[in-house]
Amino acid sequence: MPCITRRPSSGMLRAMRLHVDSSRCQGHNRCTVVAPGLFEIDDFGMSSPAGDGMVPPGEERAARLAVDNCPEYAISLTDD
Repeated sequence: MPCITRRPSSGMLRAMRLHVDSSRCQGHNRCTVVAPGLFEIDDFGMSSPAGDGMVPPGEERAARLAVDNCPEYAISLTDD
């Protein structure tokens, strides 16, 4: 189920999707510490968004925290 949040200025609803740039990810796994349900870790310790990357309702703060805590700036969050 997609994440639906309200834009402060317009009141419109939006969905959010996580992305991980695999060329930047170094396997620090901070993302899984702050947002364990939003990421998967492969056998080499590299992360990827769980499922299709859509942020479930109530997980918006955790998604933003994961973006802010990535030391390699490998995680981004987009409106979908």
